[in-house]
Amino acid sequence: MQIFNSLDTILGREAFCELFPVILTDRGSEFTDPVSIECDTSTGELRTRIFFCDPQRSDQKGGCEVAHEMIRRVLPKGTSFDHLTQEDIDLMMSHINSYTRKKLNNRSANQLFSTLHSEEILGKLHQKLIPANEINLTPMLLKK
Repeated sequence: MQIFNSLDTILGREAFCELFPVILTDRGSEFTDPVSIECDTSTGELRTRIFFCDPQRSDQKGGCEVAHEMIRRVLPKGTSFDHLTQEDIDLMMSHINSYTRKKLNNRSANQLFSTLHSEEILGKLHQKLIPANEINLTPMLLKK
């Protein structure tokens, strides 16, 4: 709930509703109170809708699975996330979202997003376009 409230504040309600009209997720413990995510806790206003995938059906949210695979290139299974800062996550996601994909007509998620929405929103989300020859999707990206 806190991250969605934070995104609502950072982006503004109009942009939040445009970007997150629907949230498709699994039944993880972080989604046990969907109403508190769907509705503004202070006004009760509906801001998004949450839907749950069927159990054992990762194919129902394929785009998320690709991002998950790329995250696991940087943070292999068994890696602790305890030491990560928001800046680490922003850096990792900038690298992942700068990677061009055939499915996006050989554009990156960042390029497509800025075409459909705006560079301003990318900036609010601390996302930067990383040049192709500088993209690092290995654990070395976050080594300090």
